[in-house]
Amino acid sequence: MLPDHPVGWIVLSYSGDPTAPPQRPILRVLRGADDAVQDFVLPGAAQGLAHWLGLIPPDAREIRLSTGADFTLERVGARRETGVLAQCLLRRPWRCVAALYERARGSERRYRDILRGACAVTPMSRFPSWAATRTRPIRIAPSALRIRCVLLARPGEVAALSATRDALAAQTLRPESVCVAWAGAAPVSGAGQMSHRAWDEAACLADDLGAADALCLLRPGDVPEPEALALLGQALSESDIAYGDAIGPDRRPQLKPDWSPDFALATGYPGFPLLLSGTWLSTSFARPAGPLAEIASAVVVAAVTSAARVAHVPRILARTVGDGLDPPTRAASLDTARSLEALALRAEIHGGAVRVEWPLADPAPLVSVVIPSRDRLDLITRVCRGVLHETAYPSIELIIVDNGSTDPAVLEHYATLRGDARVRILMDPQPFNFAAMVNAGVAVASGAVVVLLNNDVAVLEPGWLEAMVRQACRPNVGAVGAKLLYGDGTLQHVGVVVGLGGRAGHILRRRPGDTPGHLGRLRVAHEVSAVTAACLAVAREKYLAVGGFDAEAFPVDFNDVDFCLRLGAAGWKTVWTPAATLAHLESVSRGPSVGAKRARFEQEAARFSERWRAVIRHDPFYHPALSLTTFGEDLE
Repeated sequence: MLPDHPVGWIVLSYSGDPTAPPQRPILRVLRGADDAVQDFVLPGAAQGLAHWLGLIPPDAREIRLSTGADFTLERVGARRETGVLAQCLLRRPWRCVAALYERARGSERRYRDILRGACAVTPMSRFPSWAATRTRPIRIAPSALRIRCVLLARPGEVAALSATRDALAAQTLRPESVCVAWAGAAPVSGAGQMSHRAWDEAACLADDLGAADALCLLRPGDVPEPEALALLGQALSESDIAYGDAIGPDRRPQLKPDWSPDFALATGYPGFPLLLSGTWLSTSFARPAGPLAEIASAVVVAAVTSAARVAHVPRILARTVGDGLDPPTRAASLDTARSLEALALRAEIHGGAVRVEWPLADPAPLVSVVIPSRDRLDLITRVCRGVLHETAYPSIELIIVDNGSTDPAVLEHYATLRGDARVRILMDPQPFNFAAMVNAGVAVASGAVVVLLNNDVAVLEPGWLEAMVRQACRPNVGAVGAKLLYGDGTLQHVGVVVGLGGRAGHILRRRPGDTPGHLGRLRVAHEVSAVTAACLAVAREKYLAVGGFDAEAFPVDFNDVDFCLRLGAAGWKTVWTPAATLAHLESVSRGPSVGAKRARFEQEAARFSERWRAVIRHDPFYHPALSLTTFGEDLE
């Protein structure tokens, strides 16, 4: 609890321990005589220190902070409203105009969020200055872990070795030994205090361990921070593999998600340095190492096939110096594609990333497409045409759950649709409950896979359904989401970040449709915490296993996010894929949430926050340094 709490705009500065599990603090405001609750999710202290700019309402009676044991509140400062408005005016003039408009119409939430987004959020391009004010040195207890470093070198990289050598010599946890493994003959002259040898493709990587407990893989030009090996070693105490964030050769930050196997297979994002447990190497990687250029890909494939425990340290642990140190992106992608042969998977290269094609049974399983709808002839005719006549998938059942349509033209259209043996229409004129409608449609479905589809979605290309079914049929996958575009071609849905906007939200909304995303993640299928029910595929048995949508707690909103998180709790991950791209006119058939709709939304939001507070505090696929205020990949 904050004693003598201020009212108005405040800045909190606090520190955290990067060695502790990531957990964003939550600030709770109790308002008015009835102690209405308002929660704010604060940034994580990924680099050691964090700042939060917030607006405490005038009717606040009490402020509480929910934090981890590593949290230290260092400063509480007040800011004048005029100062915040002036800062917004300088940075984003039109945002200042919008904020004043929202204040005039009495929307405290929009006024606050617009100003916070303009004044408290930093673009990724300004990471160096952002990090300079937040990076704190770390004190880590001494460790007896013995680490051997192996530098994977290619001809012409002799000069780059010196920077890596000096950085390893400055480690707080000094490596026991350093070896440079060359692709080709080792140079005659050494780089000092390092052994050199030619890379042996037929040897096992575990043979490099010697008497060490762990093996650290780097490349010449990788410059680890002084605490890098100590932090990775600490993370390795309860895992098989550990990796951290980095500054790439392009000087851009690589703020990585927690372990994401699909994303790692497609992009190799863990990168270097990579710390491998000697025990895991000996038991799960006991095979020929293969070409030096493919080692990182081979380690990722081995980590996936062995279900390795992989730890992420969400802090910049290394930077890459020099020019041309990274292999060309396409060559690296080819290495990954070749490594996927170990999983008997096909792969194609798109934009420098690998798109994995998962197998599909022959014959293809029946898919039940469930569409909740009411009136709106223009919408229902378009989506039905897209599913029945513009989709290439061979085995489809279409189920329309109608919530009391009265438009004669729609009812006439239904009469026409009933002439198609693939179509079933379920009349459900009860008070609107989206979750209950979806459950009713799935209850009568015959397909092995169910696809939930909004009536305001349009099919753009014929292969969308097959791409989703290939993912949904994987044993460890629960929900599968698609890439959805607004009518103007900008992004509407590329996955849900839990915690965004305080509860959950769509990342990168309104960005150009070809936006690659941080680390190129929008080019490939990858794990996310949740996807929207506007277009969601799931095996019917998995849907039923978790009880479907929670129609009592979340009749209209958050039911899809809650469903995905319950699938995750049951052991099935959620995957988003760009291989299925459709258009979505979001909520065009329902309209905006105002008045009673807004009150109902807030009630469901409160239930969601209480049920999934742990995920709100740390979405494992969204870095703790990234902002939850804006819908972009910005820093806060």
